[in-house]
This record gives sequence, C-alpha cells and structure tokens, in this order.
Amino acid sequence: MHCGKSDPDPPQISSTSDVTPAGHSRDRDKKNVLLVIAHPDDESMFFSPTINYLTSRRHNLHILCISNGNADGMGNIRKDELHRACAVLKIPLEQVKVLDLVDFQDGFDKLWNHKSLAKIVEEEVVNCSIDSIITFDNYGVSGHCNHRDVHHGIWSYLNGTSERNIEAWELVSLFCLSLSSVFISCLLGNPSVLLFFKLEYLELLVVTDIHSEWAGLFLLFFSSQMTTNILRKYSGPLDIWLSILSAMQYRRGQVHCLLNGYPKKSFLAMSQHRSQWVWFRKLFVSFSSYTYVNTLKKFND
Repeated sequence: MHCGKSDPDPPQISSTSDVTPAGHSRDRDKKNVLLVIAHPDDESMFFSPTINYLTSRRHNLHILCISNGNADGMGNIRKDELHRACAVLKIPLEQVKVLDLVDFQDGFDKLWNHKSLAKIVEEEVVNCSIDSIITFDNYGVSGHCNHRDVHHGIWSYLNGTSERNIEAWELVSLFCLSLSSVFISCLLGNPSVLLFFKLEYLELLVVTDIHSEWAGLFLLFFSSQMTTNILRKYSGPLDIWLSILSAMQYRRGQVHCLLNGYPKKSFLAMSQHRSQWVWFRKLFVSFSSYTYVNTLKKFND
C-alpha cells in the first residue's frame, strides 16, 4: 500500500449532516476500495472529491478503467495521462488498471455487455480483496452510454455474487432536462418550446416561443425526470449546500456528501490529460459541482 505524508482530511457530511473529524482514521478502519470508471479522465472530472477523501484517510484505493479511451486512436496516450493524473491524486501506479479489450472500446455507439463487465469486476474484487466499490449511477453523470454500462455491469455483479459483504456506492448525477420534457412540451401544444444543445460535457438550454408562461414553468421545474437544472450542475462550490440538503432526505448511512478540500489538485490532475485538455473541459472542471462535492448513494437504496 502506498504510504506517505497525507494532507488533512477533507470533511465528509453524511445524510444526517454529521461532520467527520479530520485525522481520526485508524488502521482497522482502512478499506480496499475499487473505483470503476469508463475512460481515462473520468476520475479527475467526476470523482476527485471522493478520491481526495479516500486517499487522505489512507484507504487502499484501486482504479479499474474499463477502456483506454481509444475512440480517436490515442488509447496509449490517454493511458499514460491517467497514470500521471493518478500520481497527482496520490494513487499508486500499481493500483491503477486500464483495460484495452475488443468488446469494451470507447464510443457513444459502443455498447458494453453487462455480464462480461460483471466478470471483470468480480475478478478485480477477488484479486484485490475489495471491500467497497464506487462507480457511476444509472444516468452516468453525462449520460454517456459507457458510463451507464459500467453501472449496470456492477449491478449485474452485485446481483449475481454470493459475496454479501461488498458495499457499492454510486455517484449521484446532476442532469438537466430529459426526453420526457420534450414529450411534455408537445402535450402542451408547444413543440418548439425547448432547444437543448449538448457538446459532450457542456450543455446549453434555450427556451423559445413560450406562448404560455405556465407551460414554460412546468417544463423547467416540474418534469418528473429532472433531478436538477443546469444552474446547479455548473454552480461550482455553491452546490455544496444543496447537496447537503438533498442528502438529508435519506436514512442515516445511505448517502454521503464528500467535500473536496483540494479543488486545485483536481484541476491539476485533469490538466495531466493533455489530449483532452480543451477549453470546454477547462470550464467544466472550474465550474462543475463534481469538482467540489460528490454525493455517493448506496446501491439498492
């Protein structure tokens, strides 16, 4: 296990708003944790508060990256970039595994078999004596099909394993309006009301031709599929308090809000992914709430 001088603990706020004190981790509390991601850079863009929390408490963190991000033919480059980012995040290189399998290639049009994913996860759990698994939720943060398949693969593993002492946690997605909103707008007789543009991780919501202000309000605030709006997703550290309030609706121990005490480290880690370090990702890391707080929810709850 990698050891070294550790930064002070960032705070953890649970579903009952308890603050975990810094510097009180004991050896017997240390766990082997497996973070399962889809592509190199997922760890820095989405999970950095979780990673910083776990490494600062000296948990034994392993990363399993299902693909090397070879959609543009830069798989080897992106693998090296992940290793550099993990060095910034204080994750030992020997605990970072990047796969390059024919059936698990990066791409919006690449669907991954959930049962095969479950077998891969099971092998890693056994080999590394894993106690806890962390991954995406069903929406997968950005809605990327590879992210969602990782979630379903772990779900398949959990349902098929006889190992009942494995805890699994999913990163709660903050997403905008779904297709149900477009459907609702059509029902309201105003099909031109909503334009929703998405450039990978950046979203732009444009509401036009609203003939009924009630229709617009309904679309924006009462869609059953809408977890949150675009302002919250890109509100940066301001979302911390909203995340805490949202977590308080759950039973104690079912949801944890992990605050990032070192957002600059997250920015530095993402900058190691030089092939991906374009302007809109710089904006994403700067303003995304995922840089400042992660809300982890227990699987099955």
